[in-house]
Amino acid sequence: MLISPLMGPIMGVGLSVGLNDFELMKRSLKSFLITTAFSVITATIYFLFTPIAEAQSELLARTSPTIYDVFIALFGGLAGVVALSTKEKGNVIPGVAIATALVPPLCTAGYGLATGNLIYFLGAFYLYFINSVFISLATFIGVRLMNFKRNEFVDKTREKTVRKYIILIVVLTMCPAIYLTVGIIRSTFYESAANRFISEQLNFENTQVIDRKISYEQKEMRVILLGPEVSDTAISIARDKLKEYKLDDTQLTILQGMNNEAVDVSSIRALVMEDFYKNSEQRLLEQQKKIGEMEKNLQRYIAYDELGRTLAPELKVLYPTVTSLSIAHSLETRIDSMKTDTVTLAVMKFAKNPSSTEKEKISDWLKARIGTTKLRLITE
Repeated sequence: MLISPLMGPIMGVGLSVGLNDFELMKRSLKSFLITTAFSVITATIYFLFTPIAEAQSELLARTSPTIYDVFIALFGGLAGVVALSTKEKGNVIPGVAIATALVPPLCTAGYGLATGNLIYFLGAFYLYFINSVFISLATFIGVRLMNFKRNEFVDKTREKTVRKYIILIVVLTMCPAIYLTVGIIRSTFYESAANRFISEQLNFENTQVIDRKISYEQKEMRVILLGPEVSDTAISIARDKLKEYKLDDTQLTILQGMNNEAVDVSSIRALVMEDFYKNSEQRLLEQQKKIGEMEKNLQRYIAYDELGRTLAPELKVLYPTVTSLSIAHSLETRIDSMKTDTVTLAVMKFAKNPSSTEKEKISDWLKARIGTTKLRLITE
């Protein structure tokens, strides 16, 4: 995908239209059709033999093109034509190949053919068509704006006809994408309003919503409640408030009680298992955090034990009157502000009491040797 062989023919079509070079257009279209067919056939063969049967999110994302894909292809094509018109191309063209994603839609189309899913095939191929048309359009616009030398039409009527065809192809390509985008936006707003209605208006005391199904196409909400049965009056009041959420034409179905229709055992089981896994995961994270903190504290104490053994021989040479050394990590609490701070506590025993000057020197040496400024020295 980084060096997509599809980029050349697609941009070649736009370049040929911009330069009025129809020989180049024929060669570009021929290469475009060959590479497209080869890509789809390869993807189909792969998905016929691969053990993958479920459509993953990467495949599903390319079955419903929107107007945003149009903009991605258009601006990607503009970046590509600018890169082609400069001496130093850099990494722009590989970036365009990735951003517009020419190969993944064809892979998804191959998956649709391999699994017999016509919707996947048509949706993915339409996305590929969008990318192809608007990369070519961007190339055409770039060529015209940068005043590339082009062949002149002898017949001006033919030139106008070509322009009309370009406009027609662009408009026809955009229309389904605009329609799908509007549908997705409306569906998103509808589901958001429905979820807000359920959270705010179906939040009854001692009652929990254990399952919800929202259908924008059928304008229906199906809610299952668990807990004390809610009165018909309360449900009727909630239904009257649907218009406040712009859900006037929505059919609200509330299932509760212990009848067979309301009790969805699989939903309850799924909810319980979900809560169990969430709680287990949370407890596991908390335990791991505590274990991590305990290990840090243990390592700190072990480090101070090793530090005492390391410093003891050095202290004996510098201060022969030292008989023992104990170093520990401690907490110091200030009585006036009740603030706590960590300090290094050093307890030393001497055969002969050291002077104040010696204590100060020992304290400075320990601070430098340990690498801390927060040290409390206790001498015995």
